[in-house]
Amino acid sequence: MTGLPPGHLPGPRPGPRPAPPPRPGAQPARHRPPVPPPVPPSVPPSSRRPRPPEAADRPPPGRPSGARRPAPRRSPPGRLRRFVARHGWRAYAIPLLTVATVLALVDVVSAGRATSSAAGQASAPTAAGSTAAGSIAAESAPPTPDASPVPTAEGDAGPTGLPPTPATGTYVEQGAGSVSVVPGSSAVYGSGPLQRFVVEVEDGIGVDGAAFAAAVEATLGDPRSWGSGGRMSFQRVDTTDPDGYEFRVSLVSPGSMERYCPGVGTGGYTSCRYGERAVINLARWETAVPHYDGDVATYRQYVVNHEVGHALGNGHQPCPGPGQPAPVMQQQTLRLDGCTRNAWPFP
Repeated sequence: MTGLPPGHLPGPRPGPRPAPPPRPGAQPARHRPPVPPPVPPSVPPSSRRPRPPEAADRPPPGRPSGARRPAPRRSPPGRLRRFVARHGWRAYAIPLLTVATVLALVDVVSAGRATSSAAGQASAPTAAGSTAAGSIAAESAPPTPDASPVPTAEGDAGPTGLPPTPATGTYVEQGAGSVSVVPGSSAVYGSGPLQRFVVEVEDGIGVDGAAFAAAVEATLGDPRSWGSGGRMSFQRVDTTDPDGYEFRVSLVSPGSMERYCPGVGTGGYTSCRYGERAVINLARWETAVPHYDGDVATYRQYVVNHEVGHALGNGHQPCPGPGQPAPVMQQQTLRLDGCTRNAWPFP
Protein backbone atom coordinates (compact mmCIF):
# COMPACT_ATOMS: atom_id res chain seq x y z
CA MET A 1 0.00 0.00 0.00
CA THR A 2 1.33 3.36 -0.81
CA GLY A 3 1.35 6.51 1.19
CA LEU A 4 1.85 4.83 4.57
CA PRO A 5 5.05 4.69 6.44
CA PRO A 6 6.61 1.30 6.64
CA GLY A 7 5.67 -0.81 9.50
CA HIS A 8 2.18 0.82 9.82
CA LEU A 9 -0.83 -1.16 9.00
CA PRO A 10 -4.19 0.41 8.25
CA GLY A 11 -6.56 0.16 11.11
CA PRO A 12 -10.10 1.23 11.69
CA ARG A 13 -10.82 4.83 11.20
CA PRO A 14 -11.44 6.78 14.35
CA GLY A 15 -15.17 7.44 15.05
CA PRO A 16 -16.67 10.55 16.52
CA ARG A 17 -15.22 11.72 19.64
CA PRO A 18 -17.22 10.90 22.74
CA ALA A 19 -18.82 13.75 24.56
CA PRO A 20 -16.87 14.90 27.54
CA PRO A 21 -18.28 13.81 30.87
CA PRO A 22 -20.50 16.34 32.50
CA ARG A 23 -19.08 18.61 34.96
CA PRO A 24 -19.91 18.04 38.53
CA GLY A 25 -23.01 20.02 39.49
CA ALA A 26 -23.97 20.87 35.85
CA GLN A 27 -27.60 20.42 34.60
CA PRO A 28 -28.16 17.89 31.88
CA ALA A 29 -28.85 19.40 28.42
CA ARG A 30 -32.48 19.71 27.47
CA HIS A 31 -33.92 19.13 24.00
CA ARG A 32 -35.19 22.35 22.44
CA PRO A 33 -37.70 22.45 19.58
CA PRO A 34 -36.56 23.98 16.34
CA VAL A 35 -37.16 27.70 16.09
CA PRO A 36 -39.09 28.78 12.93
CA PRO A 37 -37.51 31.33 10.71
CA PRO A 38 -38.43 34.90 11.56
CA VAL A 39 -41.35 36.48 9.62
CA PRO A 40 -40.55 39.84 8.18
CA PRO A 41 -42.65 42.57 9.76
CA SER A 42 -45.72 43.71 7.72
CA VAL A 43 -45.49 47.14 6.22
CA PRO A 44 -48.53 49.38 6.79
CA PRO A 45 -50.41 50.45 3.62
CA SER A 46 -49.56 54.02 4.17
CA SER A 47 -45.86 53.19 4.20
CA ARG A 48 -45.98 51.14 1.01
CA ARG A 49 -44.40 52.65 -2.01
CA PRO A 50 -46.98 53.72 -4.60
CA ARG A 51 -47.12 51.79 -7.81
CA PRO A 52 -45.94 53.77 -10.72
CA PRO A 53 -48.82 54.72 -12.98
CA GLU A 54 -49.34 52.75 -16.10
CA ALA A 55 -48.98 54.37 -19.39
CA ALA A 56 -52.76 54.70 -19.79
CA ASP A 57 -53.05 56.43 -16.41
CA ARG A 58 -50.21 58.82 -16.92
CA PRO A 59 -51.27 62.36 -17.64
CA PRO A 60 -50.43 63.64 -21.06
CA PRO A 61 -47.33 65.73 -21.34
CA GLY A 62 -47.76 69.30 -20.38
CA ARG A 63 -50.46 68.62 -17.76
CA PRO A 64 -49.72 68.27 -14.07
CA SER A 65 -50.30 64.86 -12.62
CA GLY A 66 -52.77 66.08 -10.00
CA ALA A 67 -55.12 67.73 -12.52
CA ARG A 68 -58.51 66.07 -13.29
CA ARG A 69 -59.28 64.63 -16.66
CA PRO A 70 -62.00 66.65 -18.42
CA ALA A 71 -65.36 64.87 -18.75
CA PRO A 72 -66.30 63.75 -22.28
CA ARG A 73 -68.55 66.18 -24.10
CA ARG A 74 -72.12 64.93 -24.60
CA SER A 75 -74.35 66.09 -27.40
CA PRO A 76 -77.58 67.79 -26.29
CA PRO A 77 -80.68 65.49 -26.34
CA GLY A 78 -82.74 65.56 -29.54
CA ARG A 79 -86.38 66.58 -29.89
CA LEU A 80 -87.63 62.98 -29.73
CA ARG A 81 -85.77 62.35 -26.45
CA ARG A 82 -87.06 65.58 -24.96
CA PHE A 83 -90.62 64.65 -26.07
CA VAL A 84 -90.36 61.18 -24.50
CA ALA A 85 -88.84 62.60 -21.31
CA ARG A 86 -91.63 65.13 -20.99
CA HIS A 87 -94.69 62.95 -21.83
CA GLY A 88 -93.57 59.50 -20.67
CA TRP A 89 -95.82 56.60 -21.83
CA ARG A 90 -98.11 59.02 -23.65
CA ALA A 91 -95.35 59.56 -26.18
CA TYR A 92 -95.93 55.98 -27.37
CA ALA A 93 -99.74 55.98 -27.04
CA ILE A 94 -100.35 59.08 -29.15
CA PRO A 95 -98.80 57.68 -32.39
CA LEU A 96 -100.64 54.37 -31.95
CA LEU A 97 -103.99 56.11 -31.46
CA THR A 98 -103.34 58.29 -34.50
CA VAL A 99 -102.62 55.28 -36.70
CA ALA A 100 -105.72 53.43 -35.41
CA THR A 101 -107.93 56.47 -36.10
CA VAL A 102 -106.63 56.80 -39.66
CA LEU A 103 -107.22 53.08 -40.34
CA ALA A 104 -110.77 53.30 -38.96
CA LEU A 105 -111.58 56.28 -41.17
CA VAL A 106 -110.23 54.48 -44.22
CA ASP A 107 -112.33 51.41 -43.39
CA VAL A 108 -115.52 53.49 -42.99
CA VAL A 109 -114.98 55.30 -46.27
CA SER A 110 -114.27 52.03 -48.11
CA ALA A 111 -117.38 50.36 -46.66
CA GLY A 112 -119.56 53.34 -47.65
CA ARG A 113 -118.30 53.22 -51.21
CA ALA A 114 -118.89 49.46 -51.42
CA THR A 115 -122.46 49.82 -50.09
CA SER A 116 -123.27 52.63 -52.52
CA SER A 117 -121.88 50.60 -55.41
CA ALA A 118 -123.86 47.50 -54.44
CA ALA A 119 -127.06 49.53 -54.06
CA GLY A 120 -126.53 51.12 -57.47
CA GLN A 121 -125.96 47.75 -59.09
CA ALA A 122 -129.06 46.25 -57.44
CA SER A 123 -131.37 49.15 -58.27
CA ALA A 124 -131.20 48.67 -62.01
CA PRO A 125 -132.24 44.98 -62.02
CA THR A 126 -134.98 45.75 -59.50
CA ALA A 127 -136.43 48.52 -61.62
CA ALA A 128 -136.22 46.35 -64.73
CA GLY A 129 -137.87 43.46 -62.87
CA SER A 130 -140.69 45.70 -61.67
CA THR A 131 -141.37 46.95 -65.18
CA ALA A 132 -141.36 43.45 -66.57
CA ALA A 133 -143.62 42.20 -63.78
CA GLY A 134 -146.12 45.00 -64.46
CA SER A 135 -146.22 44.15 -68.16
CA ILE A 136 -146.74 40.46 -67.46
CA ALA A 137 -149.53 41.16 -64.96
CA ALA A 138 -151.31 43.37 -67.46
CA GLU A 139 -151.11 40.82 -70.28
CA SER A 140 -151.47 37.55 -68.39
CA ALA A 141 -154.51 35.41 -67.75
CA PRO A 142 -156.49 35.69 -64.47
CA PRO A 143 -154.37 35.33 -61.33
CA THR A 144 -153.20 32.11 -59.77
CA PRO A 145 -152.25 31.63 -56.11
CA ASP A 146 -148.72 32.90 -55.54
CA ALA A 147 -146.12 31.64 -53.07
CA SER A 148 -145.50 34.99 -51.38
CA PRO A 149 -146.00 35.16 -47.59
CA VAL A 150 -149.61 35.83 -46.61
CA PRO A 151 -149.96 39.20 -44.83
CA THR A 152 -151.70 39.34 -41.47
CA ALA A 153 -154.61 41.41 -42.79
CA GLU A 154 -155.87 42.72 -46.13
CA GLY A 155 -158.96 44.59 -47.16
CA ASP A 156 -160.45 47.32 -49.29
CA ALA A 157 -160.29 50.75 -47.71
CA GLY A 158 -163.62 52.43 -47.24
CA PRO A 159 -164.70 54.77 -50.02
CA THR A 160 -164.02 58.49 -49.67
CA GLY A 161 -167.60 59.40 -50.57
CA LEU A 162 -170.62 58.18 -48.68
CA PRO A 163 -172.16 55.07 -50.31
CA PRO A 164 -175.85 55.08 -51.17
CA THR A 165 -178.01 54.17 -48.21
CA PRO A 166 -179.45 50.66 -48.70
CA ALA A 167 -183.07 49.93 -48.15
CA THR A 168 -184.06 50.13 -44.53
CA GLY A 169 -184.38 46.80 -42.72
CA THR A 170 -182.52 44.71 -45.30
CA TYR A 171 -179.73 43.83 -42.86
CA VAL A 172 -178.79 44.23 -39.21
CA GLU A 173 -176.28 47.00 -38.58
CA GLN A 174 -174.90 45.54 -35.36
CA GLY A 175 -174.94 41.89 -34.37
CA ALA A 176 -174.08 40.23 -31.06
CA GLY A 177 -170.36 40.29 -31.81
CA SER A 178 -169.90 36.51 -31.43
CA VAL A 179 -169.91 34.00 -34.29
CA SER A 180 -171.11 30.42 -34.51
CA VAL A 181 -169.87 27.66 -36.83
CA VAL A 182 -172.53 26.51 -39.28
CA PRO A 183 -172.87 22.76 -38.70
CA GLY A 184 -172.40 20.31 -41.53
CA SER A 185 -169.77 19.36 -44.06
CA SER A 186 -169.54 18.86 -47.80
CA ALA A 187 -167.98 16.60 -50.33
CA VAL A 188 -164.61 17.50 -51.84
CA TYR A 189 -164.94 19.88 -54.79
CA GLY A 190 -162.33 19.59 -57.52
CA SER A 191 -158.91 17.93 -57.40
CA GLY A 192 -155.49 18.92 -56.25
CA PRO A 193 -154.26 20.00 -52.78
CA LEU A 194 -157.17 20.06 -50.34
CA GLN A 195 -158.24 23.34 -48.73
CA ARG A 196 -160.66 22.76 -45.84
CA PHE A 197 -162.79 25.68 -44.67
CA VAL A 198 -165.26 26.50 -41.91
CA VAL A 199 -168.33 28.72 -42.38
CA GLU A 200 -169.33 31.07 -39.53
CA VAL A 201 -172.23 33.49 -39.06
CA GLU A 202 -172.40 36.23 -36.45
CA ASP A 203 -175.03 35.69 -33.83
CA GLY A 204 -178.04 38.00 -33.87
CA ILE A 205 -177.96 39.12 -37.52
CA GLY A 206 -180.97 37.05 -38.62
CA VAL A 207 -179.24 35.22 -41.49
CA ASP A 208 -179.86 31.56 -42.33
CA GLY A 209 -176.46 29.99 -41.71
CA ALA A 210 -177.17 26.94 -43.86
CA ALA A 211 -178.13 29.11 -46.85
CA PHE A 212 -174.97 31.21 -46.48
CA ALA A 213 -172.82 28.05 -46.20
CA ALA A 214 -174.43 26.61 -49.33
CA ALA A 215 -173.66 29.79 -51.28
CA VAL A 216 -170.02 29.68 -50.20
CA GLU A 217 -169.74 26.00 -51.15
CA ALA A 218 -171.28 26.63 -54.58
CA THR A 219 -168.87 29.50 -55.26
CA LEU A 220 -165.66 27.70 -54.24
CA GLY A 221 -166.77 24.47 -55.91
CA ASP A 222 -167.38 26.16 -59.28
CA PRO A 223 -164.86 25.21 -62.02
CA ARG A 224 -164.17 28.92 -62.59
CA SER A 225 -163.04 29.41 -58.97
CA TRP A 226 -159.57 28.89 -57.46
CA GLY A 227 -159.67 25.12 -57.98
CA SER A 228 -159.93 25.44 -61.76
CA GLY A 229 -157.92 22.91 -63.72
CA GLY A 230 -156.98 20.82 -60.66
CA ARG A 231 -155.06 23.62 -58.94
CA MET A 232 -156.69 22.78 -55.60
CA SER A 233 -159.80 21.27 -54.08
CA PHE A 234 -162.20 22.51 -51.37
CA GLN A 235 -164.25 20.90 -48.63
CA ARG A 236 -166.41 22.48 -45.94
CA VAL A 237 -165.98 21.13 -42.42
CA ASP A 238 -167.57 22.13 -39.12
CA THR A 239 -164.69 21.55 -36.73
CA THR A 240 -163.35 24.08 -34.27
CA ASP A 241 -159.96 22.39 -34.10
CA PRO A 242 -157.38 24.75 -35.68
CA ASP A 243 -155.62 21.75 -37.20
CA GLY A 244 -158.83 20.64 -38.92
CA TYR A 245 -159.14 23.48 -41.45
CA GLU A 246 -157.06 25.93 -43.53
CA PHE A 247 -159.30 29.04 -43.43
CA ARG A 248 -162.69 30.34 -42.28
CA VAL A 249 -165.41 32.30 -44.10
CA SER A 250 -167.34 34.51 -41.67
CA LEU A 251 -170.42 36.68 -42.25
CA VAL A 252 -170.29 39.70 -39.92
CA SER A 253 -172.47 42.80 -39.45
CA PRO A 254 -171.05 46.25 -40.36
CA GLY A 255 -170.90 47.26 -36.70
CA SER A 256 -168.64 44.28 -35.88
CA MET A 257 -166.23 44.64 -38.81
CA GLU A 258 -163.68 46.58 -36.77
CA ARG A 259 -163.73 43.83 -34.16
CA TYR A 260 -162.92 41.11 -36.68
CA CYS A 261 -160.70 43.31 -38.91
CA PRO A 262 -158.94 45.62 -36.43
CA GLY A 263 -156.81 48.30 -38.05
CA VAL A 264 -157.68 47.33 -41.62
CA GLY A 265 -159.81 50.44 -42.20
CA THR A 266 -163.00 48.93 -43.60
CA GLY A 267 -165.07 51.82 -42.27
CA GLY A 268 -167.90 49.33 -41.76
CA TYR A 269 -168.35 49.33 -45.54
CA THR A 270 -165.90 46.87 -47.12
CA SER A 271 -164.98 43.27 -46.31
CA CYS A 272 -161.50 42.03 -45.35
CA ARG A 273 -159.22 39.11 -44.70
CA TYR A 274 -157.71 38.97 -41.21
CA GLY A 275 -155.39 36.08 -40.40
CA GLU A 276 -157.05 32.83 -41.43
CA ARG A 277 -160.53 34.40 -41.63
CA ALA A 278 -162.18 35.79 -44.79
CA VAL A 279 -164.69 38.26 -43.31
CA ILE A 280 -167.72 39.14 -45.45
CA ASN A 281 -169.52 42.38 -44.60
CA LEU A 282 -173.24 41.67 -44.16
CA ALA A 283 -174.16 45.01 -45.75
CA ARG A 284 -172.27 44.14 -48.95
CA TRP A 285 -173.66 40.61 -48.92
CA GLU A 286 -177.21 41.92 -48.86
CA THR A 287 -176.97 45.02 -51.07
CA ALA A 288 -173.75 44.69 -53.15
CA VAL A 289 -172.33 48.05 -54.43
CA PRO A 290 -173.82 50.74 -56.68
CA HIS A 291 -171.66 50.03 -59.77
CA TYR A 292 -172.81 46.42 -59.82
CA ASP A 293 -176.21 47.79 -60.86
CA GLY A 294 -178.17 45.59 -58.48
CA ASP A 295 -176.45 42.32 -59.53
CA VAL A 296 -176.26 41.04 -55.94
CA ALA A 297 -175.78 37.38 -56.96
CA THR A 298 -172.62 38.16 -59.01
CA TYR A 299 -171.29 40.43 -56.29
CA ARG A 300 -171.69 37.66 -53.70
CA GLN A 301 -169.63 35.31 -55.85
CA TYR A 302 -167.03 38.03 -56.32
CA VAL A 303 -166.70 38.94 -52.62
CA VAL A 304 -166.29 35.28 -51.59
CA ASN A 305 -163.63 34.61 -54.27
CA HIS A 306 -161.87 37.91 -53.52
CA GLU A 307 -161.52 37.46 -49.74
CA VAL A 308 -160.75 33.72 -50.02
CA GLY A 309 -158.15 34.67 -52.63
CA HIS A 310 -156.45 36.81 -49.94
CA ALA A 311 -156.55 33.83 -47.55
CA LEU A 312 -154.85 31.74 -50.25
CA GLY A 313 -152.04 34.28 -50.58
CA ASN A 314 -153.12 36.52 -53.46
CA GLY A 315 -152.77 40.31 -53.43
CA HIS A 316 -154.65 43.08 -55.18
CA GLN A 317 -154.46 43.60 -58.94
CA PRO A 318 -155.33 46.61 -61.12
CA CYS A 319 -157.69 46.80 -64.07
CA PRO A 320 -155.77 45.58 -67.15
CA GLY A 321 -157.57 47.97 -69.50
CA PRO A 322 -160.90 49.58 -70.35
CA GLY A 323 -163.58 47.12 -71.36
CA GLN A 324 -161.70 44.06 -70.10
CA PRO A 325 -163.01 41.82 -67.31
CA ALA A 326 -161.82 43.04 -63.92
CA PRO A 327 -159.47 40.60 -62.17
CA VAL A 328 -161.16 38.98 -59.21
CA MET A 329 -158.40 40.44 -57.02
CA GLN A 330 -159.17 43.97 -58.20
CA GLN A 331 -160.88 46.10 -55.56
CA GLN A 332 -164.22 45.98 -57.32
CA THR A 333 -166.07 46.98 -54.17
CA LEU A 334 -164.60 50.48 -54.57
CA ARG A 335 -164.55 50.92 -58.36
CA LEU A 336 -164.12 49.14 -61.67
CA ASP A 337 -161.73 51.66 -63.31
CA GLY A 338 -163.15 51.00 -66.77
CA CYS A 339 -163.22 47.20 -66.46
CA THR A 340 -166.36 45.12 -66.48
CA ARG A 341 -167.45 43.35 -63.34
CA ASN A 342 -166.19 39.79 -62.96
CA ALA A 343 -166.58 37.32 -60.08
CA TRP A 344 -164.17 34.52 -61.10
CA PRO A 345 -160.44 33.90 -60.98
CA PHE A 346 -160.65 31.84 -64.21
CA PRO A 347 -163.79 33.04 -66.06
